[in-house]
Amino acid sequence: MRVVFVAAEAAPFAKAGGLGDVIGSLPKALSQLGIDVTVFIPRYRGVPSSLPKLGTLRINGGNEIKEVSILQGFLPRSRVPVHFVDFPPYYERAGIYGEGDRDYPDNLTRFAFLCQVAAVASAEFGRLPEIFHVHDWHTALLPLYLRYYGLEAKTVLTIHNLAFQGWFPREAWASLGLSEDLLALAGQGEWRCALRAGIVSAEALTTVSPTYAQEILSDGLGLDEVLRARAADLVGILNGIDTEEWDPEKDEHLWAPYSHHDLRGKALNRRKLCAELGLRGDGPILGMVGRLTEQKGLDLLVAGLDRVMALGVNLVILGTGEARYGEFLRQAEKRWPQRLRALLEFSETWAHRVIAGADFLLMPSRFEPCGLTQLYALRYGAIPIVRAVGGLRDTVADIEDGGNGLVFEDYTAEAMIETIARAVRLWHEAREKVLAIRRRGMQGDYSWKTTAQKYLAVYERVLSR
Repeated sequence: MRVVFVAAEAAPFAKAGGLGDVIGSLPKALSQLGIDVTVFIPRYRGVPSSLPKLGTLRINGGNEIKEVSILQGFLPRSRVPVHFVDFPPYYERAGIYGEGDRDYPDNLTRFAFLCQVAAVASAEFGRLPEIFHVHDWHTALLPLYLRYYGLEAKTVLTIHNLAFQGWFPREAWASLGLSEDLLALAGQGEWRCALRAGIVSAEALTTVSPTYAQEILSDGLGLDEVLRARAADLVGILNGIDTEEWDPEKDEHLWAPYSHHDLRGKALNRRKLCAELGLRGDGPILGMVGRLTEQKGLDLLVAGLDRVMALGVNLVILGTGEARYGEFLRQAEKRWPQRLRALLEFSETWAHRVIAGADFLLMPSRFEPCGLTQLYALRYGAIPIVRAVGGLRDTVADIEDGGNGLVFEDYTAEAMIETIARAVRLWHEAREKVLAIRRRGMQGDYSWKTTAQKYLAVYERVLSR
Protein backbone atom coordinates (compact mmCIF):
# COMPACT_ATOMS: atom_id res chain seq x y z
CA MET A 1 0.00 0.00 0.00
CA ARG A 2 1.30 3.45 -0.94
CA VAL A 3 0.22 6.46 1.17
CA VAL A 4 1.20 10.10 0.70
CA PHE A 5 0.93 12.45 3.68
CA VAL A 6 0.38 16.12 2.83
CA ALA A 7 0.62 18.64 5.67
CA ALA A 8 1.66 22.18 6.53
CA GLU A 9 4.36 21.08 8.97
CA ALA A 10 6.46 18.11 10.04
CA ALA A 11 8.98 18.02 12.87
CA PRO A 12 11.87 18.63 12.93
CA PHE A 13 11.74 20.62 9.68
CA ALA A 14 8.80 22.85 10.56
CA LYS A 15 6.74 22.80 13.73
CA ALA A 16 4.21 25.14 15.30
CA GLY A 17 2.45 22.59 17.51
CA GLY A 18 1.24 19.03 17.80
CA LEU A 19 0.53 18.67 14.08
CA GLY A 20 4.26 18.90 13.37
CA ASP A 21 5.02 16.19 15.92
CA VAL A 22 2.40 13.86 14.44
CA ILE A 23 3.60 14.25 10.84
CA GLY A 24 7.18 13.78 12.02
CA SER A 25 6.46 10.46 13.69
CA LEU A 26 3.28 8.68 12.50
CA PRO A 27 4.63 8.01 8.96
CA LYS A 28 7.62 6.21 10.51
CA ALA A 29 5.32 3.93 12.48
CA LEU A 30 3.27 3.20 9.35
CA SER A 31 6.45 2.46 7.43
CA GLN A 32 7.34 -0.17 10.02
CA LEU A 33 4.03 -1.87 9.17
CA GLY A 34 5.18 -2.22 5.57
CA ILE A 35 3.33 0.79 4.13
CA ASP A 36 5.16 2.81 1.47
CA VAL A 37 4.85 6.31 2.94
CA THR A 38 5.96 9.69 1.56
CA VAL A 39 5.46 13.10 3.17
CA PHE A 40 4.87 16.39 1.33
CA ILE A 41 5.44 19.71 3.14
CA PRO A 42 6.58 23.15 1.98
CA ARG A 43 10.27 24.01 2.04
CA TYR A 44 10.23 26.78 4.60
CA ARG A 45 13.13 29.11 5.31
CA GLY A 46 14.75 26.78 7.84
CA VAL A 47 15.08 23.88 5.38
CA PRO A 48 18.23 24.00 3.18
CA SER A 49 17.62 24.69 -0.50
CA SER A 50 20.66 22.51 -1.28
CA LEU A 51 18.77 19.24 -0.72
CA PRO A 52 18.70 16.83 -3.70
CA LYS A 53 16.20 17.87 -6.35
CA LEU A 54 13.69 15.30 -7.61
CA GLY A 55 12.55 17.51 -10.43
CA THR A 56 10.76 20.67 -11.50
CA LEU A 57 7.12 21.17 -12.36
CA ARG A 58 5.24 23.91 -14.17
CA ILE A 59 1.93 24.38 -12.37
CA ASN A 60 -1.02 26.38 -13.62
CA GLY A 61 -1.74 28.38 -10.47
CA GLY A 62 -4.98 29.85 -11.80
CA ASN A 63 -3.73 33.21 -13.04
CA GLU A 64 -0.21 32.22 -14.11
CA ILE A 65 2.20 29.33 -14.67
CA LYS A 66 4.44 28.78 -11.66
CA GLU A 67 7.68 26.82 -11.75
CA VAL A 68 8.23 24.78 -8.60
CA SER A 69 10.98 22.38 -7.57
CA ILE A 70 10.58 19.26 -5.45
CA LEU A 71 13.48 18.58 -3.08
CA GLN A 72 13.94 15.39 -1.08
CA GLY A 73 15.01 14.61 2.46
CA PHE A 74 14.05 11.96 5.02
CA LEU A 75 12.39 11.92 8.40
CA PRO A 76 15.11 11.47 11.04
CA ARG A 77 16.03 7.91 11.98
CA SER A 78 14.04 6.51 9.07
CA ARG A 79 13.91 6.00 5.33
CA VAL A 80 10.59 7.81 5.00
CA PRO A 81 11.05 10.35 2.17
CA VAL A 82 10.02 13.96 2.69
CA HIS A 83 9.30 15.86 -0.51
CA PHE A 84 9.71 19.60 0.01
CA VAL A 85 7.69 21.90 -2.24
CA ASP A 86 10.22 24.62 -3.07
CA PHE A 87 8.50 27.82 -4.11
CA PRO A 88 10.13 30.76 -2.28
CA PRO A 89 7.45 33.39 -3.03
CA TYR A 90 5.03 31.39 -0.87
CA TYR A 91 7.19 29.60 1.68
CA GLU A 92 10.50 31.44 2.12
CA ARG A 93 9.17 33.46 5.05
CA ALA A 94 9.86 33.94 8.74
CA GLY A 95 6.79 31.97 9.84
CA ILE A 96 4.75 28.96 8.83
CA TYR A 97 1.28 30.51 9.07
CA GLY A 98 2.08 34.12 9.86
CA GLU A 99 4.17 36.44 11.99
CA GLY A 100 3.32 37.79 15.40
CA ASP A 101 -0.40 37.58 15.94
CA ARG A 102 -1.24 37.92 12.22
CA ASP A 103 -1.76 35.19 9.63
CA TYR A 104 -0.35 35.73 6.17
CA PRO A 105 -3.19 37.15 4.03
CA ASP A 106 -2.45 34.75 1.16
CA ASN A 107 -2.60 31.56 3.24
CA LEU A 108 -5.43 30.12 1.17
CA THR A 109 -3.34 30.48 -2.00
CA ARG A 110 -0.18 29.16 -0.32
CA PHE A 111 -1.74 25.99 1.01
CA ALA A 112 -4.00 25.33 -1.97
CA PHE A 113 -0.81 25.43 -4.05
CA LEU A 114 0.74 22.83 -1.73
CA CYS A 115 -2.26 20.55 -2.39
CA GLN A 116 -2.07 21.11 -6.12
CA VAL A 117 1.68 20.43 -6.32
CA ALA A 118 1.45 17.30 -4.12
CA ALA A 119 -1.23 15.85 -6.37
CA VAL A 120 0.64 16.59 -9.60
CA ALA A 121 4.10 15.64 -8.30
CA SER A 122 2.86 12.31 -6.94
CA ALA A 123 1.67 11.43 -10.42
CA GLU A 124 4.72 12.86 -12.22
CA PHE A 125 7.58 11.55 -10.07
CA GLY A 126 6.30 8.12 -9.12
CA ARG A 127 3.23 5.99 -9.13
CA LEU A 128 0.10 7.62 -7.77
CA PRO A 129 -0.62 6.47 -4.20
CA GLU A 130 -3.74 4.56 -3.30
CA ILE A 131 -4.36 7.06 -0.49
CA PHE A 132 -3.55 10.69 0.21
CA HIS A 133 -3.67 11.38 3.94
CA VAL A 134 -4.31 15.10 4.45
CA HIS A 135 -4.29 17.10 7.66
CA ASP A 136 -6.38 20.07 8.83
CA TRP A 137 -7.72 22.81 6.59
CA HIS A 138 -4.34 23.56 5.02
CA THR A 139 -4.44 20.40 2.90
CA ALA A 140 -8.18 19.71 2.90
CA LEU A 141 -8.47 20.96 -0.70
CA LEU A 142 -6.39 18.11 -2.08
CA PRO A 143 -9.44 15.94 -2.86
CA LEU A 144 -10.70 18.78 -5.04
CA TYR A 145 -7.44 18.89 -7.01
CA LEU A 146 -7.56 15.12 -7.51
CA ARG A 147 -10.97 15.58 -9.12
CA TYR A 148 -9.73 18.57 -11.11
CA TYR A 149 -6.87 16.53 -12.62
CA GLY A 150 -8.89 13.31 -12.92
CA LEU A 151 -6.49 11.41 -10.64
CA GLU A 152 -7.76 8.16 -9.14
CA ALA A 153 -6.81 8.08 -5.45
CA LYS A 154 -8.66 7.99 -2.14
CA THR A 155 -8.30 10.59 0.61
CA VAL A 156 -8.34 10.41 4.40
CA LEU A 157 -8.67 13.72 6.26
CA THR A 158 -7.47 14.05 9.86
CA ILE A 159 -8.86 16.96 11.87
CA HIS A 160 -6.24 17.88 14.45
CA ASN A 161 -8.03 20.99 15.70
CA LEU A 162 -11.51 21.96 14.50
CA ALA A 163 -11.01 25.51 15.75
CA PHE A 164 -8.89 26.22 12.65
CA GLN A 165 -11.13 25.88 9.59
CA GLY A 166 -9.74 28.05 6.80
CA TRP A 167 -12.55 30.53 6.14
CA PHE A 168 -11.81 33.03 3.35
CA PRO A 169 -13.95 35.54 1.41
CA ARG A 170 -15.44 34.34 -1.85
CA GLU A 171 -13.15 36.49 -4.01
CA ALA A 172 -10.01 34.86 -2.53
CA TRP A 173 -10.99 31.52 -4.10
CA ALA A 174 -11.09 32.80 -7.68
CA SER A 175 -7.34 32.36 -8.25
CA LEU A 176 -7.16 28.66 -7.25
CA GLY A 177 -7.93 27.35 -10.73
CA LEU A 178 -10.84 25.19 -9.57
CA SER A 179 -14.26 25.06 -11.20
CA GLU A 180 -17.27 26.57 -9.48
CA ASP A 181 -18.72 23.08 -8.98
CA LEU A 182 -15.67 22.06 -6.97
CA LEU A 183 -15.50 25.35 -5.06
CA ALA A 184 -19.12 24.88 -4.04
CA LEU A 185 -17.92 22.05 -1.77
CA ALA A 186 -16.35 24.77 0.39
CA GLY A 187 -19.72 26.50 0.72
CA GLN A 188 -21.77 28.86 -1.40
CA GLY A 189 -21.99 31.97 0.75
CA GLU A 190 -19.81 35.07 0.79
CA TRP A 191 -17.27 33.15 2.88
CA ARG A 192 -16.05 29.67 2.02
CA CYS A 193 -14.38 27.08 4.24
CA ALA A 194 -11.44 24.89 3.19
CA LEU A 195 -12.02 22.36 5.96
CA ARG A 196 -15.65 21.97 4.91
CA ALA A 197 -14.52 21.00 1.41
CA GLY A 198 -12.34 18.27 2.86
CA ILE A 199 -15.01 16.99 5.22
CA VAL A 200 -17.56 16.52 2.45
CA SER A 201 -15.15 15.11 -0.15
CA ALA A 202 -12.68 12.83 1.69
CA GLU A 203 -13.50 9.12 1.77
CA ALA A 204 -12.81 8.90 5.52
CA LEU A 205 -12.39 11.30 8.42
CA THR A 206 -10.34 10.86 11.55
CA THR A 207 -9.58 13.00 14.54
CA VAL A 208 -6.97 12.69 17.24
CA SER A 209 -8.83 11.16 20.18
CA PRO A 210 -12.07 9.25 20.74
CA THR A 211 -13.48 11.87 23.12
CA TYR A 212 -12.73 14.70 20.69
CA ALA A 213 -14.56 12.80 17.93
CA GLN A 214 -17.68 12.81 20.11
CA GLU A 215 -17.18 16.46 21.11
CA ILE A 216 -17.05 17.75 17.54
CA LEU A 217 -20.22 15.86 16.67
CA SER A 218 -21.93 17.59 19.61
CA ASP A 219 -20.47 21.01 18.83
CA GLY A 220 -19.04 21.35 15.35
CA LEU A 221 -18.09 25.03 15.68
CA GLY A 222 -20.25 25.94 12.70
CA LEU A 223 -19.60 22.74 10.75
CA ASP A 224 -22.16 20.70 12.70
CA GLU A 225 -24.32 19.75 9.73
CA VAL A 226 -21.54 18.39 7.51
CA LEU A 227 -19.79 16.61 10.39
CA ARG A 228 -22.94 14.85 11.53
CA ALA A 229 -23.68 13.86 7.95
CA ARG A 230 -20.30 12.09 7.91
CA ALA A 231 -20.52 10.65 11.45
CA ALA A 232 -20.36 7.08 10.16
CA ASP A 233 -17.06 7.87 8.43
CA LEU A 234 -15.45 9.62 11.44
CA VAL A 235 -13.06 7.73 13.73
CA GLY A 236 -11.26 9.08 16.80
CA ILE A 237 -7.71 7.66 16.98
CA LEU A 238 -5.55 8.71 19.89
CA ASN A 239 -2.18 10.22 18.97
CA GLY A 240 1.06 8.64 20.06
CA ILE A 241 4.49 10.16 20.60
CA ASP A 242 7.93 9.58 19.13
CA THR A 243 9.39 7.40 21.89
CA GLU A 244 12.88 7.70 20.40
CA GLU A 245 12.80 11.50 20.50
CA TRP A 246 11.13 11.49 23.93
CA ASP A 247 13.11 8.97 25.97
CA PRO A 248 14.48 10.12 29.35
CA GLU A 249 17.09 7.35 29.30
CA LYS A 250 18.68 8.65 26.06
CA ASP A 251 17.57 12.30 25.82
CA GLU A 252 20.55 14.48 24.86
CA HIS A 253 18.65 17.64 25.84
CA LEU A 254 18.69 16.65 29.52
CA TRP A 255 21.33 17.30 32.13
CA ALA A 256 21.12 13.66 33.24
CA PRO A 257 19.35 10.53 31.98
CA TYR A 258 16.96 8.53 34.14
CA SER A 259 14.30 5.80 34.05
CA HIS A 260 11.42 4.53 36.15
CA HIS A 261 13.89 2.10 37.72
CA ASP A 262 16.22 4.90 38.85
CA LEU A 263 14.80 8.40 39.35
CA ARG A 264 18.02 9.98 40.64
CA GLY A 265 18.56 11.59 37.25
CA LYS A 266 15.14 13.25 37.45
CA ALA A 267 16.09 14.74 40.81
CA LEU A 268 19.30 16.09 39.24
CA ASN A 269 17.34 17.60 36.33
CA ARG A 270 15.06 19.26 38.87
CA ARG A 271 18.03 20.80 40.72
CA LYS A 272 19.64 21.99 37.48
CA LEU A 273 16.35 23.52 36.29
CA CYS A 274 16.12 25.51 39.52
CA ALA A 275 19.75 26.59 39.26
CA GLU A 276 19.50 27.65 35.61
CA LEU A 277 16.29 29.62 36.12
CA GLY A 278 16.98 30.99 39.60
CA LEU A 279 14.09 29.17 41.27
CA ARG A 280 13.99 28.47 44.99
CA GLY A 281 12.64 24.98 44.43
CA ASP A 282 11.40 24.67 48.01
CA GLY A 283 7.91 23.69 46.84
CA PRO A 284 6.71 21.54 43.97
CA ILE A 285 7.64 22.67 40.46
CA LEU A 286 4.72 23.09 38.05
CA GLY A 287 5.58 23.19 34.37
CA MET A 288 3.47 24.51 31.49
CA VAL A 289 4.70 23.89 27.94
CA GLY A 290 2.65 25.00 24.94
CA ARG A 291 0.99 27.87 23.17
CA LEU A 292 -0.02 30.88 25.24
CA THR A 293 -3.66 30.95 24.18
CA GLU A 294 -7.10 30.74 25.73
CA GLN A 295 -7.46 27.22 24.34
CA LYS A 296 -4.64 26.15 26.67
CA GLY A 297 -6.34 27.67 29.72
CA LEU A 298 -4.21 30.80 30.04
CA ASP A 299 -7.27 32.81 31.06
CA LEU A 300 -7.67 30.50 34.06
CA LEU A 301 -4.06 31.09 35.00
CA VAL A 302 -4.50 34.86 34.73
CA ALA A 303 -7.59 34.74 36.93
CA GLY A 304 -6.05 32.45 39.52
CA LEU A 305 -2.30 33.14 39.55
CA ASP A 306 -2.21 34.93 42.92
CA ARG A 307 -3.97 31.99 44.56
CA VAL A 308 -1.79 29.44 42.75
CA MET A 309 1.42 31.12 43.89
CA ALA A 310 0.05 31.39 47.44
CA LEU A 311 0.18 27.58 47.52
CA GLY A 312 3.98 27.78 47.58
CA VAL A 313 4.66 26.35 44.12
CA ASN A 314 7.41 27.14 41.65
CA LEU A 315 6.00 27.77 38.16
CA VAL A 316 7.88 27.49 34.86
CA ILE A 317 6.03 28.41 31.65
CA LEU A 318 7.51 27.81 28.21
CA GLY A 319 5.83 28.91 25.01
CA THR A 320 4.80 31.64 22.61
CA GLY A 321 1.38 32.95 21.69
CA GLU A 322 -0.85 35.91 22.34
CA ALA A 323 1.00 39.07 23.32
CA ARG A 324 -1.37 39.85 26.21
CA TYR A 325 -0.44 36.63 27.97
CA GLY A 326 3.26 37.18 27.38
CA GLU A 327 3.08 40.65 28.94
CA PHE A 328 1.09 39.32 31.89
CA LEU A 329 3.74 36.69 32.56
CA ARG A 330 6.58 39.21 32.25
CA GLN A 331 4.94 41.30 34.96
CA ALA A 332 4.30 38.19 37.05
CA GLU A 333 8.02 37.33 36.96
CA LYS A 334 8.74 40.63 38.67
CA ARG A 335 6.28 39.84 41.45
CA TRP A 336 7.70 36.35 42.11
CA PRO A 337 11.34 36.63 40.98
CA GLN A 338 12.50 33.37 42.59
CA ARG A 339 9.39 31.31 42.02
CA LEU A 340 8.09 32.04 38.53
CA ARG A 341 9.88 31.95 35.18
CA ALA A 342 8.34 32.60 31.77
CA LEU A 343 10.43 31.44 28.83
CA LEU A 344 8.60 33.18 26.00
CA GLU A 345 10.16 31.23 23.18
CA PHE A 346 9.89 28.03 21.19
CA SER A 347 12.72 25.72 22.24
CA GLU A 348 12.86 21.95 21.92
CA THR A 349 15.72 21.78 24.42
CA TRP A 350 13.85 23.73 27.07
CA ALA A 351 10.66 21.77 26.43
CA HIS A 352 12.51 18.57 27.29
CA ARG A 353 14.26 20.16 30.28
CA VAL A 354 11.14 21.73 31.78
CA ILE A 355 9.19 18.49 31.54
CA ALA A 356 12.09 16.48 32.96
CA GLY A 357 12.62 18.90 35.85
CA ALA A 358 8.97 19.47 36.75
CA ASP A 359 7.14 17.61 39.50
CA PHE A 360 3.77 18.27 37.86
CA LEU A 361 2.67 19.41 34.40
CA LEU A 362 -0.30 21.80 34.24
CA MET A 363 -2.73 21.59 31.27
CA PRO A 364 -5.98 23.38 32.21
CA SER A 365 -7.23 23.44 28.61
CA ARG A 366 -10.54 24.88 27.53
CA PHE A 367 -10.49 22.25 24.76
CA GLU A 368 -7.76 19.80 23.75
CA PRO A 369 -8.25 17.57 20.68
CA CYS A 370 -5.57 15.17 21.88
CA GLY A 371 -2.63 16.85 23.55
CA LEU A 372 0.87 15.44 23.36
CA THR A 373 2.49 17.33 26.21
CA GLN A 374 0.69 15.27 28.85
CA LEU A 375 2.05 12.13 27.17
CA TYR A 376 5.59 13.54 27.24
CA ALA A 377 5.05 14.40 30.91
CA LEU A 378 3.89 10.90 31.78
CA ARG A 379 6.89 9.37 30.04
CA TYR A 380 9.23 11.75 31.93
CA GLY A 381 7.64 11.33 35.34
CA ALA A 382 5.97 14.74 35.59
CA ILE A 383 2.49 14.07 36.96
CA PRO A 384 -0.18 15.75 34.76
CA ILE A 385 -2.76 18.13 36.23
CA VAL A 386 -5.40 18.38 33.51
CA ARG A 387 -8.95 19.32 32.75
CA ALA A 388 -11.05 16.34 31.63
CA VAL A 389 -11.62 17.32 28.01
CA GLY A 390 -10.79 15.80 24.63
CA GLY A 391 -7.66 13.68 24.57
CA LEU A 392 -6.78 14.69 28.12
CA ARG A 393 -9.80 12.73 29.31
CA ASP A 394 -8.66 9.75 27.22
CA THR A 395 -5.07 9.69 28.52
CA VAL A 396 -5.12 10.93 32.13
CA ALA A 397 -7.16 9.32 34.92
CA ASP A 398 -7.30 10.71 38.43
CA ILE A 399 -5.13 9.10 41.09
CA GLU A 400 -8.21 8.69 43.29
CA ASP A 401 -9.38 6.16 40.70
CA GLY A 402 -5.98 4.47 40.54
CA GLY A 403 -4.89 6.66 37.62
CA ASN A 404 -1.81 8.55 36.54
CA GLY A 405 -2.64 12.22 37.22
CA LEU A 406 -4.92 14.79 38.80
CA VAL A 407 -8.08 15.73 36.92
CA PHE A 408 -10.75 18.41 37.21
CA GLU A 409 -13.98 18.84 35.27
CA ASP A 410 -15.21 22.45 35.43
CA TYR A 411 -13.53 25.12 33.36
CA THR A 412 -13.04 27.52 36.28
CA ALA A 413 -10.04 28.96 38.06
CA GLU A 414 -11.46 27.58 41.32
CA ALA A 415 -11.50 23.98 40.02
CA MET A 416 -7.96 24.35 38.72
CA ILE A 417 -6.66 25.85 41.97
CA GLU A 418 -8.34 23.18 44.08
CA THR A 419 -6.64 20.48 42.00
CA ILE A 420 -3.24 22.19 42.21
CA ALA A 421 -3.72 22.43 45.99
CA ARG A 422 -4.36 18.69 46.04
CA ALA A 423 -1.08 18.16 44.17
CA VAL A 424 0.80 20.38 46.63
CA ARG A 425 -0.53 18.42 49.59
CA LEU A 426 0.43 15.18 47.88
CA TRP A 427 3.97 16.45 47.26
CA HIS A 428 4.48 17.56 50.86
CA GLU A 429 2.71 14.73 52.67
CA ALA A 430 2.97 11.59 50.52
CA ARG A 431 6.34 11.46 48.77
CA GLU A 432 6.29 7.69 48.38
CA LYS A 433 2.88 7.90 46.71
CA VAL A 434 4.25 10.59 44.37
CA LEU A 435 7.10 8.28 43.38
CA ALA A 436 4.69 5.43 42.74
CA ILE A 437 2.50 7.64 40.52
CA ARG A 438 5.57 8.84 38.60
CA ARG A 439 6.70 5.28 37.94
CA ARG A 440 3.19 4.23 36.91
CA GLY A 441 3.05 7.01 34.34
CA MET A 442 6.55 6.32 33.01
CA GLN A 443 5.71 2.68 32.32
CA GLY A 444 2.74 3.45 30.07
CA ASP A 445 2.81 2.72 26.33
CA TYR A 446 2.56 6.03 24.45
CA SER A 447 4.11 4.85 21.19
CA TRP A 448 2.54 5.00 17.74
CA LYS A 449 2.49 1.20 17.43
CA THR A 450 -1.16 0.64 18.35
CA THR A 451 -2.26 3.90 16.74
CA ALA A 452 -0.59 3.04 13.44
CA GLN A 453 -2.53 -0.22 13.32
CA LYS A 454 -5.77 1.74 13.67
CA TYR A 455 -4.83 4.04 10.79
CA LEU A 456 -3.98 0.99 8.70
CA ALA A 457 -7.48 -0.34 9.42
CA VAL A 458 -8.96 2.97 8.19
CA TYR A 459 -6.90 2.78 4.99
CA GLU A 460 -7.96 -0.81 4.35
CA ARG A 461 -11.60 0.04 4.93
CA VAL A 462 -11.39 2.94 2.46
CA LEU A 463 -9.74 0.80 -0.20
CA SER A 464 -12.27 -2.00 0.22
CA ARG A 465 -15.19 0.19 -0.76
